[in-house]
Amino acid sequence: MARSSTKVAVEPASSIGPLGMIFAAAARYPGLIALAGVALVVTAAATLAIPAYFRGVIDSGFAQGANPAEINRWFRMLFMVALVLALGTACRFYFVSMLGERVVADIRLAVQQNLLRLSPGFFEENSPNEISSRMTADTAQIEVVVGTTISIALRNSIMALGGLSYMIVLAPKLTLLMVVAIPLVIVPIIFFGRRLRKVSRESQDQVANVGAQVAEVLGAMKIVQGFNQEPREVVRFSNSVEATFNTAKRRIMLRSGMTALVIALIFGAIIAVMWRGAMQVADGTLTGGTIAAFVLTGVLVAGAFGALAEVYGDLLRGAGAASRLNELLNEKPAIAPPSRPVALPEPPRGSLSFDNVTFSYPTRLTDKALDGFTLTVEPGETVAIVGPSGAGKSTIFQLAERFYDPQVGTVKMDGVPLTQADPSAIRSRMALVPQEGTLFAANARDNLRYGAWEASEEAIWDAARAANAETFLRDLPQGLDTFLGEGGARLSGGQRQRVAIARALLRDAPILLLDEATSALDAESERLVQQALDRLMANRTTIVIAHRLATVRAADRIVVLDGGRIVEQGDHASLIAHGGLYARLASLQFDDAAL
Repeated sequence: MARSSTKVAVEPASSIGPLGMIFAAAARYPGLIALAGVALVVTAAATLAIPAYFRGVIDSGFAQGANPAEINRWFRMLFMVALVLALGTACRFYFVSMLGERVVADIRLAVQQNLLRLSPGFFEENSPNEISSRMTADTAQIEVVVGTTISIALRNSIMALGGLSYMIVLAPKLTLLMVVAIPLVIVPIIFFGRRLRKVSRESQDQVANVGAQVAEVLGAMKIVQGFNQEPREVVRFSNSVEATFNTAKRRIMLRSGMTALVIALIFGAIIAVMWRGAMQVADGTLTGGTIAAFVLTGVLVAGAFGALAEVYGDLLRGAGAASRLNELLNEKPAIAPPSRPVALPEPPRGSLSFDNVTFSYPTRLTDKALDGFTLTVEPGETVAIVGPSGAGKSTIFQLAERFYDPQVGTVKMDGVPLTQADPSAIRSRMALVPQEGTLFAANARDNLRYGAWEASEEAIWDAARAANAETFLRDLPQGLDTFLGEGGARLSGGQRQRVAIARALLRDAPILLLDEATSALDAESERLVQQALDRLMANRTTIVIAHRLATVRAADRIVVLDGGRIVEQGDHASLIAHGGLYARLASLQFDDAAL
């Protein structure tokens, strides 16, 4: 159950540089940005206007003999400011939220598109469950950054700068006292921010691990329960949750400490300023309205700086999420089309050859899956590959579809080296029927036409009929529109295999790869599937990986692998007569009479 994690290029602890990916994605929507920016400026200006109108209200309305008309005018203007603030806030929320949702959708799509380009080797080294967690948890964090955090940061920056400017106009000396406190605020932000960035990244990694573990256990629930491992999985999950909690607790403590210190320093400065202002009012050098406006503006400025201290932590978390997604977005496929791909011959011949191929999987470089392997499969020929477990049989399929490139040697299709051709062109000439029919959580129609998405209804039913799948598909509650469940759970194993065969029939490719599609079936299902396979193999080049030797006796040629090398080849009778590895494997499955 061990899982590897995506390799991380860690940013400096205090860096918010990875947020550049978010800004680049948002820059594609200048209209939304402009509207959100206008709303943001309007709301910040309206908020800052409130103290100015309060000053007029106090100086004009709370003095003896005040003019009622003047009082009414000031209160009307104050109410208008409140209406502008309300409307601007609603607009700001709408446009910023829309921008956040759009950016997250674009990032998810871009990451998924890049993931689909990566070769299977990448997913050997990186847990798909963890990647899935990144696509959900990390994008949710980015949505918070775009839809809330950046807006709050910009709004409070405007309010802080605008408020300070207005305070200078009101009382320069008192403002100087406020400005002195600013470095006392910035220093702890930098100090705590560096540590918070690192802990935030650790926290996100822990959350991803929890999500990956949940997906892993739920996907193997029958195994977990069948081996009575529920208590162990509870303990394992509890350990992961506790590790996540402890990391989150450290992050929360750091963020709480930073926020508390910043707010304490700011409001300490406000109290000192208020004391000094009260002394000036007593001296008659300031009016009551002026000191009220100054104090109210000071509160807004202090709140703005406090909010900036808090959102900085969110920005750091967003930067961590962005850097993790950016790694996936910038990952380069190990298997990529050449700059000038060689076109495969038309019409397809269906030949496949391996010339002195040596290959080791990226995660097992010291073990040779194939070692000096040479084989030519002629057009229309059926070749069965047999051998003990680990002999290299499945590796032949992996190289034929160019999911990997060999370290030594050449694989060719119709005479063209695969490394010189476009991988999509190579795969378009192959159809695979796996050992277990892999189906998607979709309806029957979509699973069938996965081999040829534009296939007509008639073609789909023709393929289903040829695959002995028509009867049970017509019996489904909604026919081809019936949802088959996760992994085709609503079908039996034999039915899933026949759907997989129908899918390969629709593909109508010249080369067929069969990974022993009958090994896990009962006798009746095996008979139906084998009949469908016989129709599928007709007039096609076929390579069969055989685990049950009863299925290979009709092959034109049987190739026996051991340790990544060909040790025998021939037909069934000659190999039995030879008395080598094939004969020993056969003796384990048949008695002499059956042979």
